[in-house]
Amino acid sequence: MNDTTSTTPPRGKRKRLFLSTALIIAALVAFGLTALLVTIFEHQEEARQPFVRLVEVDEVSTDPVPWGSNWPLQFDSYKRTVDVTQTRYGGSSAMPESKLEESPWLRRLYAGYAFSLDYRERRGHAYMLYDQEVTERVTKRKQAGACLHCHTSIAPTYRRVGLEDMGEPADAEALAAGFNWPAVMRGFELMSPMDYTAANAEVRKTPDGTPGENEPLFPQAGPPDAETADNGMAEAAHSLGEAHPVSCIDCHDPETMAIRVTRPGFVRGMAALAKSDDPVPHLPSVGRWREGGRERDYDPNVDASRREMRSFVCGQCHVEYYCASKETLFFPWANGLKAEQIEAQYEDHTFPDGEPFHDYVHGETGALTYKAQHPEFELWSQGVHARSGVSCADCHMPYGREGAMKVSSHWVQSPLLSINSSCQTCHHVEEEELRDKVHTIQDRTKGLIERAATAMTDMLDAIRDAQAAGASEAELERLFELQRKAMWRLDFISSENSMGFHADQESARILAESIDYSRRAQAMALGLRAEAAPASDRPVAPVQGVTPTDRAPKAPYKVPGTDNRNTLTEDAGGDDAE
Repeated sequence: MNDTTSTTPPRGKRKRLFLSTALIIAALVAFGLTALLVTIFEHQEEARQPFVRLVEVDEVSTDPVPWGSNWPLQFDSYKRTVDVTQTRYGGSSAMPESKLEESPWLRRLYAGYAFSLDYRERRGHAYMLYDQEVTERVTKRKQAGACLHCHTSIAPTYRRVGLEDMGEPADAEALAAGFNWPAVMRGFELMSPMDYTAANAEVRKTPDGTPGENEPLFPQAGPPDAETADNGMAEAAHSLGEAHPVSCIDCHDPETMAIRVTRPGFVRGMAALAKSDDPVPHLPSVGRWREGGRERDYDPNVDASRREMRSFVCGQCHVEYYCASKETLFFPWANGLKAEQIEAQYEDHTFPDGEPFHDYVHGETGALTYKAQHPEFELWSQGVHARSGVSCADCHMPYGREGAMKVSSHWVQSPLLSINSSCQTCHHVEEEELRDKVHTIQDRTKGLIERAATAMTDMLDAIRDAQAAGASEAELERLFELQRKAMWRLDFISSENSMGFHADQESARILAESIDYSRRAQAMALGLRAEAAPASDRPVAPVQGVTPTDRAPKAPYKVPGTDNRNTLTEDAGGDDAE
């Protein structure tokens, strides 16, 4: 008999253990599936309702803080435009570096113009108003208020000034009632000729949607010091209201959050561009408008696609425009977006007083000169990204994921600082390779800019020498025309903020033309300065290596080693044939 005791549990006990385990597993699976379904449902609800309107905002809400209560994700990234960022050719710091110190030739390019006093590297949107208020271009020179068109959240101020001129109510309730394009356009026209101090004060008198609160989110200029007190900024700085840099309301409808254009200059500029013959394949809505009945002007807020609007909201400010006080600010797009098309419009344009169009009289030569502002939209329009349907926001405000939501970053910055989300969604190569490609383009463009700058300064020296030598007005006018063309092209690329990346081939072409015009003007000026050279009596050595005519083979003749026969006549056997 075997005395060994069996350790196998009874069959009933094993069954209960199995059922218990299965039940626990089933419960865990059910719990997991339930949690998954709840998460999916929550994310679906997030996608259906991407925001909760906790605070009312309207057409007067230029202060971005209330918007932040409704759209905290976008607001958090928007606030980061105060952060210090840096790339090889631009960035932010507590006090941006002076371009005039880095590139002294800029002082000669802008001689006679306020940019020769103070011109610094760009910073984030948070500083766009502050930096303008404290620049010596404003504190030491009387400037036009038209440049506030893009440096502050100004549409409600245009609306208020327009309504007041039209004799209609212009209190906070009336301003908040709707955008009112006719009133905005009227205020825009009235404020364009104002000086900077008066226009700045008008902005600060306009309600910003936060009555009783006067703590700006971003830096604003304080009272000027004694040196600049007579410029009038003290009154503006101590006024009761706030002024804000570009804010949510400038790009979004407060009711629907749809992106929109709010700058009158851009609306008019696009209407003029649509009427031109310039091919704009990157803007298909313009093509559709041209093919239609043209019963009204092209309107980007009505006609443009969402993809186009993701560039237009940036292009309403990052452009070339006239913004002094002799007439209403305008975008020079009646001929097209290329540098020479803009130049042609300027050449044909006269001010209301009949004076030829110009931005300033050059301080060294007296030539009437054009000043490029920041033509990013125009140069981007000539590049491969525009042709490929890539918008400004795709690269500078890339999408990111927050739960189920796809959120566009409002920390507007160089794509080189966000290569993964800005570039690698399309370019599936290593970050370092992409960065190197960009730097190669920018380094080459920088080299061409320096060559064009050297040619420009040589040209100015030669023109001044020709003036000293007594060149006639007619001779100088031709020199001034070449000077204007050379400097316009150099300024167009050096003032554009991508260092050629937005359209590298177009940048190289424009800079090559700048060098050509400078050297042509220099050569012409040297000819006007120098006395006629005496005739040379130096003997000319005969050309070496040419077969003498009397020893040339007579035609026709057989080419050695072939079956071909030369068909030249005897008359073609001399030096000319060689």
